Amino acid sequence: MKKYLIVLEKTKTGFSAYSPDILGCAATGRTKKEAEQNIYDAIQFHLEGMQSEGLRLPENTTESEMLVFAVAEPHGHYGKKK
Repeated sequence: MKKYLIVLEKTKTGFSAYSPDILGCAATGRTKKEAEQNIYDAIQFHLEGMQSEGLRLPENTTESEMLVFAVAEPHGHYGKKK
């Protein structure tokens, strides 16, 4: 059994997902849940293909941490001046 970090990003049309440890494997979905299921299926398919070719599976080397910053959120859009 392998364990990999996945990254989910909000897009204009839904969500995209990928794993930094598995190059070239990505998925999308209209909802976060759909993107999670699609990336799970894509990674499973990718790993099974690697195994059938006799290739070594990627190691899990990526870690994640959420940091909290004490900065007041300005009104308006992200990145625009007040």
